Parts: sequence; C-alpha cells; structure tokens
Amino acid sequence: MGCDQRLRAWDLRADSNRYRFRAAVVVPVAVAPSRTQPFSTRSPKRRLVTTNGRDPADCGGGGDEAGDNGAAAFEASLVADGATFDARDAALLRAVAAAGSVSGAAAELGRSRARALSRLETLEAAFGDLVQRRRGGADGGGSRLTADARALLARFDRLTAALSGTAGAAESVFEGRVADREGELAVVDADAGSVRALAVGDPEPAAGDPVQVSVGADAVTLHDPAETPPADATSARNRFTGVATAVERGDAVVRVDVDVGAGGPLRALVTVDSADRLGLAAGSDVVASFKATATRVTAVDAGGRRE
Repeated sequence: MGCDQRLRAWDLRADSNRYRFRAAVVVPVAVAPSRTQPFSTRSPKRRLVTTNGRDPADCGGGGDEAGDNGAAAFEASLVADGATFDARDAALLRAVAAAGSVSGAAAELGRSRARALSRLETLEAAFGDLVQRRRGGADGGGSRLTADARALLARFDRLTAALSGTAGAAESVFEGRVADREGELAVVDADAGSVRALAVGDPEPAAGDPVQVSVGADAVTLHDPAETPPADATSARNRFTGVATAVERGDAVVRVDVDVGAGGPLRALVTVDSADRLGLAAGSDVVASFKATATRVTAVDAGGRRE
C-alpha cells in the first residue's frame, strides 16, 4: 500500500504543479474512549498526509482497514489558486458537453444561467479556459469543452475512482424538509425527528424546501441509554434513541447500523473496545448523537434527486 490510510485529508500535487488534488478522507483510528466523548471514534490522531506527487491511483484501497470495514467517507476536489473544483463543477462541465450550451446545461441541472456563467468564470480564472463559446455559424453556435476542461475532468475522475476504492464510504442520509433557518444552520423535519444541519451549499435551501442531510459514520457517537450525558453537556445537538440492527466487527473498528425511525439506518463506527463496553449486538438499545457541523445539507428536486 503506497499511502497511509490513517489520514484526515490528502494534498496530492499534480505532475505539472498547476493545481492540487485534495480529498477529505475520514478514517477512524482505534483509541480508547475519553470521558468527554464516550464510545466515540472521533480522535485527535488524524493528520494531513502529503503523497509527494504520487498519482492518486497509487493510493487505491484493498486489504486495508478502510477498504475492509467500509470505514471512511470522502469528498474529492481539485484546488488551484484558491478555487475548488468539486463534483458539482464536474456535473456542470459534463452538462455543457451534453447540452452544447451553458444555458442548456443550467436548465438540465436546475441552475440559473447567470449562476452557471459566474461559476465558470471563477473556475476559468484558476484552471484556464474550460468552455469554448461559438457564436452563430452553420451549426447555430453553442459551447463545447476545451482540452483543458476534459483533462480536468479526467484528473477528477481518477481521483474519485482511487478514493472510492480507498474510502469505502459509510454515510447516512436523512430525507426531509427545511422547517427553519438559523444563519448557516437549518432545522430539518425528517422521519427520525428534527435534525440540525449545516446548510451552506449552492443553492442554499430555504424553509419548506425538500433536502437530504448526510452525516458520515465516523461523526456519530453511540451511548448506553443509561449513561447518556445531559443534552446541555455536549455540543452534539442531534440525538436519537434507536436499536442496533446490524453489528459488523473488523480488526480495529465496528460498524453499527441503528434504526432511529428514518428511511434507512443511521450508521456509526466505534472502536472494538467501545463496542465491547456497550455490549453491542443486534437488538441493543443505544443513543446516537452527532454535531450539526458534521452534516451536509443537499437540496433535492420534487423527484428526490439532488440539485
């Protein structure tokens, strides 16, 4: 294995040094639980790892803790001159290629043309010309991707593919509607109850909008119901009582699916020691909690598709 799996993020430099590969990768490190965060896999033993120019494909998973246990989540991005190219930007470029115009791409993605053009200008200032615009002519004009844009997409795809094998993402998704906004936080009414989540995406969901709230398994803390700290004693404002429905043990971590009354299980990762302390098994009663800042809110359309 060419890369340390116990990392918080990668900062991979491209051969040209023109821009950087970056991906937030969360992998729990087995540590004894603390008094302040009982039975949590969140640990200060996470660090930034630089791969010194190695290709992201060199960091593929297989036979390691993260791959075997499905113990990580990631968000891939490419960074240049302060601009970040992520999955939404990749979707925009692909839509331009498919529709043959920025207007068509914006309509396909449910975004405004002005916002799409503004985003392209920001990206082009950092990554170079990405869209070639043609006016009139026999074919009626339109837009097409430049060679730089296709190269950018190829690099992004390679990074995403490599991290998919390395991370084995474990993430839970709550579906609901925004009930209220408190600055950058949203209160979402979901089947499991109210969820406080960070809502700073583009577009920012407003009250009444359908959304999905995602939380990584490593951000979820499990407690014994009889030993759960008072609500005002922790910054984890989201708290749900549930029943463990599946417990999968690995060498260092245990993946737990908890039924909290949502459409699917709330997934958590705990250390083996913590699982033993809790006596975790299918049917165990637990209290699961996580911070609002550990979540991600994504707006969805009427058909439940992410915007």
